[in-house]
Amino acid sequence: METLEIRTHDREELLDVTPAVRRAIRENGWSDGALLLYCPHTTGAVTVNEGADPDVVRDMVVNLRKLVPHRGDYHHAEGNSDAHIKSSLFGCDQMVIVEGGDILLGTWQKIYFCEFDGPRTRKLWVKWLGA
Repeated sequence: METLEIRTHDREELLDVTPAVRRAIRENGWSDGALLLYCPHTTGAVTVNEGADPDVVRDMVVNLRKLVPHRGDYHHAEGNSDAHIKSSLFGCDQMVIVEGGDILLGTWQKIYFCEFDGPRTRKLWVKWLGA
């Protein structure tokens, strides 16, 4: 297992971690199997979505703010209930296929770390499951 350290810069953002995941695969010599990506934070998540057009990520963040606003009818004392809800909507994990030493992603897909309560230094656990 590898732990990727991710530094976020905004309260809400989706960071492309595809190059870091590919680097971990290469450096560990992982060839054919599956890779579990797991976010160990209750206000973060991981997802796979389009990476060709940056407007897609922008649209996701902007409209997620409308669906689950920062200020609302929340009781959680830390003031980040929206981040917990957003994290649960996206989920804390993704499974990706590795074939021939690289991730199998669709033509436009990228892997994103989702920050909903930043900026912070975060972790993404990358667990090799083998063939």
